Amino acid sequence: MLLSTKLSEAFNAQVNAEMWSSNLYLSMAVYFKKEGLNGFAHWMEKQAGEELTHAHQLINYCIDRGGDIVIGQVNVVPTAWGSPVEVFEHVYKHEQHVSELIDNMVNIAEEDKDHASRDFLFGFVREQVEEESTAKGILDDLKNYGDHHYGIIDHKLGKRE
Repeated sequence: MLLSTKLSEAFNAQVNAEMWSSNLYLSMAVYFKKEGLNGFAHWMEKQAGEELTHAHQLINYCIDRGGDIVIGQVNVVPTAWGSPVEVFEHVYKHEQHVSELIDNMVNIAEEDKDHASRDFLFGFVREQVEEESTAKGILDDLKNYGDHHYGIIDHKLGKRE
């Protein structure tokens, strides 16, 4: 079964969203490096790489299913950030937004009765549950422990593999 035009377009949009997300997290990494929070920066660099991996997975699947991938322009990401709490509030909201995008793709696959695509996309649904939970956990730690404990959280985030 070939991807429908609508689902192929959704894959293109999601590839662009994943690439934008990668740039977003890279921008956050730069902010944290400038602030001397190298563990936070490390975590964001890993996150940026993960988002780029997602884009490649989507591209490969779409091509394998006869879809048409066009790499479009990636819009500019924010470059100025407030406190680490504000950064992770943004991360959490962003991951919720990405979850909505993935859910919409699943809906299209279901409308198309494209079971293979639905199955493929459920991997991303599960991934987003983890992404939201992780972002919320870090945000909760930042709020609960306060800015006097950034060093402890920075150390913890620096251990991400």
